[in-house]
Amino acid sequence: MGSKIKKVSNKRQESNTLEVLADAVVQGIQEKKGHDIVVLDLKPTGTSIADFFIVCHGDSNTQVDALARSVEDEVHKLTGENPVYREGYENAEWILLDYISVVVHIFGREQRDFYGIERLWADAETKRIA
Repeated sequence: MGSKIKKVSNKRQESNTLEVLADAVVQGIQEKKGHDIVVLDLKPTGTSIADFFIVCHGDSNTQVDALARSVEDEVHKLTGENPVYREGYENAEWILLDYISVVVHIFGREQRDFYGIERLWADAETKRIA
């Protein structure tokens, strides 16, 4: 009986950690005025890629870079975490920040339209952030 309570408690704690991480990502995006922020909950899809994708875009390569740096700063400040993988800073057209359970995609507008991450994961639960 005690082990069941512990498992439930661990799941609740993991859920809170994910929520804090996702909120920190969104806060970092909002700091630099990222556009059309979408949180895709991938858990219902049955994939093990990540629990969440967070997608947004910037108006220029400079803004895409600033958005990614803001996300990294905000997440580190609020959770102490750094991405385990990061890619795209060289061109700043599509920067990916991988926090294992939360993967952040920061696009330039044209690249976002072209790659259509939201269309690829249409079966995910979608939450748009104003």
